[in-house]
Amino acid sequence: MKIALLRRFVVLAEELHFPRAAEKLGIPLASLHTSIDKLEEEVGHPVIHRESPTRLTKVGELLLVEAQQTVDAAPAPAPKQQAPGGGKAKASKGKGRAPIVKGQPKPYKKRQGR
Repeated sequence: MKIALLRRFVVLAEELHFPRAAEKLGIPLASLHTSIDKLEEEVGHPVIHRESPTRLTKVGELLLVEAQQTVDAAPAPAPKQQAPGGGKAKASKGKGRAPIVKGQPKPYKKRQGR
């Protein structure tokens, strides 16, 4: 069982509200729903009642105790790498090409007729 799924389940069990849990985790709501679906598939039973009010099932309560212990014992997740800021990526034009002025033919080249 993946630690990320357990972390998401623990936060959801604390909040008992999908949108708040997703916001606290910093992930999209759909991703949280998918993670809980995967966890329920691995466990083989539903772990949370999704209708209002959201609450844990008996299996979810048992899993929560083990999940909290596992998450507490696991190392903290690695911070996400930020891509360096900059502009648009530019395509390489190869080596040795002279800059071309728009509208003027290349030096020492004949213009192609149409």
